Amino acid sequence: MKHVRLIGLATALGLMHLTASAQSNGYPSKPIRVVVPFTAGSTTDVIARAITDKLSASMGQQFIVDNRGGAGGTIGAGAVAQAAPDGYTILIHSSSHSVSPSTYSKLPYDTINDFAAITPIATLPNALVISPSKNIRTLKELLDQAKAKPGSLNYASAGQGSATHLNAEKFKMQAKIDAMHVPYKGSPEAITDVMAGRVDYYFSPIAPVLSHIKDGKLLALAVGSPKRSSALPDVPTTSEAGVPNSEFNFWIGMMVPAKTPREVVNKLNAEVQKALASQDVKERFTKLGAEAWTLAPEQFDRYIKEDIAVNAKLVKEAGITPQ
Repeated sequence: MKHVRLIGLATALGLMHLTASAQSNGYPSKPIRVVVPFTAGSTTDVIARAITDKLSASMGQQFIVDNRGGAGGTIGAGAVAQAAPDGYTILIHSSSHSVSPSTYSKLPYDTINDFAAITPIATLPNALVISPSKNIRTLKELLDQAKAKPGSLNYASAGQGSATHLNAEKFKMQAKIDAMHVPYKGSPEAITDVMAGRVDYYFSPIAPVLSHIKDGKLLALAVGSPKRSSALPDVPTTSEAGVPNSEFNFWIGMMVPAKTPREVVNKLNAEVQKALASQDVKERFTKLGAEAWTLAPEQFDRYIKEDIAVNAKLVKEAGITPQ
């Protein structure tokens, strides 16, 4: 009887495995909701739509982008953390995800334990943009004005605790200047006010400002990345322009709720890698000033943990008070 029970248990476990595999092999069998925790037209939104268009075609299901902007991306991330871990709710977030644990005193989720990483999708340099009406043509001129009148300049961000905020804080700290932070709901609103001259400058991801720079509505003084952008090859990095150690890695990546089946995680990772290797996505990313970047799920998990620690140190050094 004991032998029979063991055989029965083994059979049941085998059936469970086969059922899970069948479910995974049939994934996706319905539309997938993609939560972007920033406003429509933001960099994260633009990159999300570029990749999900390709995923929809290759996986045979509609990917529906759901913009849940506000609170530095934490509202949308919270919605995904509470969603069923079945692969039908995906989060496409930016490096703000690894900043929020240090800039918010209480989050509605655990940044590390409530999500399973799929893969990064892209890195984009942040461009320090300013309105031509300010009559500032170089980064040196901006710094000279900031130092001549401490506290007279202000800068925009896509929200308190966002990656654009932290990039500006790191720059301010390394440049040893004093400027006032003006947070917005997202990049589109920040860009509008910078173009109008209501705010002095903004470390914007390149994608939403590239056309404005080419049209002469905005001037790029520098890029806040370790190397120059292929989309703006003549624009120096902030380090090259006189502010060393001021670079910031702005990334966009894909995550799902924790406990999502590993087969689904691996399938999404493989599909994103395939999409990024396609010629049309490469061309689309080039126009956006984005560079494709992928990692295995476990590698991306480790990267996020390391990035949280790096940003926590930066927030502390910059004296940012958590909300």
